[in-house]
Amino acid sequence: MSVDPRPPASPEAAQPILGLMNGFRASKALFSAVELGLFDWLDKMPASTGDLAAEHGLATHALERLLGYLASQSLIVRDDDGRWRNLPVAERFLRAESPETLTGYILYSDRILYRLWGNLSDALREGTNRWTQEFGEKDDIFDHFFASTEEKERFLQGMHGLGLLSSPSVAEIIEPGRFRRLADWGGGTAHLAIAACRRDPGLQAVVWDLPSVQPVAERHVREAGLEHRIRVQAGNFFNDHPPEADLISIGRILHDWTESKVRSLLARIYQSLPEGGGLLIMEHVLDADKCGPPGPLLMSLNMLVCTEGRERTAAEYESLVREAGFNTFECRRSGFLDAMLAIK
Repeated sequence: MSVDPRPPASPEAAQPILGLMNGFRASKALFSAVELGLFDWLDKMPASTGDLAAEHGLATHALERLLGYLASQSLIVRDDDGRWRNLPVAERFLRAESPETLTGYILYSDRILYRLWGNLSDALREGTNRWTQEFGEKDDIFDHFFASTEEKERFLQGMHGLGLLSSPSVAEIIEPGRFRRLADWGGGTAHLAIAACRRDPGLQAVVWDLPSVQPVAERHVREAGLEHRIRVQAGNFFNDHPPEADLISIGRILHDWTESKVRSLLARIYQSLPEGGGLLIMEHVLDADKCGPPGPLLMSLNMLVCTEGRERTAAEYESLVREAGFNTFECRRSGFLDAMLAIK
C-alpha cells in the first residue's frame, strides 16, 4: 500500500484558500450594516438586538447573527445589559456624520463595485470594463456617480475619507518652500491641497475639478479654515485651460485611463508647467515583477471591471513621464497610496 507523503489536510493548511473564498461574505456583512445605518443608530444610543431589529424592520434572530459578526471584528461590543454600542474604529470610520467617514465609499462598493466584480470572468475574456453589461450605461462612467446630488455627495465623501488616510503622507514628498503654487487636477474634496498647505505655510493651491464637485470642495476648504490659501476652480482637465501653477498633482487619475489618454494628459501637464516645475502623481504602484503588493493588484483588477485603466509599476510611470519630457523621477512607496514626483 502506498503512503501519501503529504501531511494530513488541516484548516490551517487551507487557510489562505479559505480566507480568499470567504472574503466576499465579510465585505457584504459590512456593506449591509452600513446600508442599514446600524452604526449611525448606535451612535445615538446603545441598543439591544430587539430594539435595533424593531427600528429597522429586521428579523431579530437574523440581525443577531450580523451583530455577532461585527462584534467579532471589534467594530461593536455588547455591554452587561445586553445593549450594543460602537467601538472607536466604528465611531471614526463607519458613521455617516463622522468627518473621517468611509461610508460613502463602502456604499459605492456595495451598489456599484460589488455588481461589476460579479462579471470579472467576462472582463477577463473581453479585456474591458463591465459598465454596459451591468448597468446599461453608455455615457462617461463618472456621470453615473453624479446622477443625483445624493449620489454625488455619497461618492465624494467616500473619496474624501480615503484621501484623509493618504494625503498627509503623500504631501511629505513636497519639500516645503520648493514650490509656490499647487494645482490639484481632479482634486475632488481638496484633501491633498489641504494637507500640502498645512505642511508648507508658504504654499498656495487651487483645486481643479468638475463643476458638480466645486461646492463640496469649497465646503471642505472652509471647514479647514484655508479659504485664503486654497481656491476651487471648475473645469475639465482634458479640455479646459488649466490654472497657473509650478506644481501639478494628480491623484487616483492616471489609473483610470488608457495609455493614449495618459500620454495626452501628461503632455498637457508638461506644457502647463514652467521650467523646474513639478508633477506629483499619487497612485497604487505595483512591484517590478507585478506579483505584489496584494492591494494594488486587486485595485488593478478593479480598474479592469470599472474603468479603461490599470495600475502600473514605478518603471512604467517613469517611462511615461520621461516620454512627456520630464527630467527627473522619484517614487516613494507608502503601503497605502504611493507618491511619485517628476521635475520638468
